[in-house]
Amino acid sequence: MRRLSAVHTLNLLALNLLVVAGAQKIASPVPLGIAVAQTSNTALLGQEQVIGAKFAEQFINGRGGINGTPIKLVFQDTGGDEAGAINAFQTLISKDQVVGIVGPTLSQQAFSADPIADRAKVPVLGPSNTAKGIPQIGEFIARVSAPVAVVAPNAVRQALKIDPKIKKVAVLYAQNDAFSTSETGTFQQTVKDQGLTLATVQKFQTTDNDFTTQVTAVLGENVDLVIISGLANDGGNLTKQLRQLGYKGLIIGGNGMNTSNMFPVCQKFCDGVIIAQAYSPAQPSAANQVFVKAYTAQYKKPPPQFAAQAYTGVQVFVDALRVIDRKKKITEWTLPELRIELNRQILLGKYKTPLGDISFDKDGEVIQKDFYVAQIKMKDAKTGSFVYLK
Repeated sequence: MRRLSAVHTLNLLALNLLVVAGAQKIASPVPLGIAVAQTSNTALLGQEQVIGAKFAEQFINGRGGINGTPIKLVFQDTGGDEAGAINAFQTLISKDQVVGIVGPTLSQQAFSADPIADRAKVPVLGPSNTAKGIPQIGEFIARVSAPVAVVAPNAVRQALKIDPKIKKVAVLYAQNDAFSTSETGTFQQTVKDQGLTLATVQKFQTTDNDFTTQVTAVLGENVDLVIISGLANDGGNLTKQLRQLGYKGLIIGGNGMNTSNMFPVCQKFCDGVIIAQAYSPAQPSAANQVFVKAYTAQYKKPPPQFAAQAYTGVQVFVDALRVIDRKKKITEWTLPELRIELNRQILLGKYKTPLGDISFDKDGEVIQKDFYVAQIKMKDAKTGSFVYLK
């Protein structure tokens, strides 16, 4: 009985500590969580997100932060799987006591980690979660990444502009990734809607390196267009092997291949790949042009989409916090109260961002007007650029 009493006492003490922590006022600088993939096969995407978020922290704090109160980004590595994202979210919520989270990198991770934040009433902004159903996970979940159903069809329409003779299409996708399976559904429906023949559908894993079986099947169908939904590493290797084994037609890459980090993977064989994008450095808004100028000055190259979306996620949190701060200083709020009010304000606000003017619907879905299609042009075996098409 004494042992049970001791355990009971310890549990009560732990509960009391959590209550006290929850009652504490917000610290300065204000902690904001960034949960993205810094390691694993997903790191090629996460690296750009880390850069975009860090740039946002520097840029925003250099201009006064939250009406004079600085922010502090707290980074946790999600890796490339669900367990990594869950651990990152739990640490940010309970240990790091962040006001909100930008992340995770993959939709597959979001379906596992976002419910944890939603139950804890911690607002989340997905920077690259484009699969169907993400905002519907819960009332504290929103995203600044436009859904794949909006973006992906633009690439197919652009391919038909380049080559109106396209008739037969092959589709390949990573079956172990929620985003890729969602995206391929959109691509396959678009192919049918355009009156094209879907000649073959091939599956692979994001961990695969050898795609001989899939490429052989594609070549056997004598297709005019290949569409790949995968990540930078597997998608890049698949592109390379298609070209090496003789495929001559157009290739469309999905959003997971929308990074210059793919260039060293497929090298010269990246040339000509078409990718629809939710961001362009040429986006004409004043907010974007200020962002592009400052980013390019620091990194000596224009910002890529994943960096721009991560920056936007941080900016939306800060813009919403500024509105709240004008009513009651951020440092006077308790953490649970601020998290709830922050989520409410995010959905109410309208934001001038590098993506253009954005807002959110009642579910947390981003409302965005401008989208783009780019084609990769390789300068040499390792360097290239995204050339935007009209």
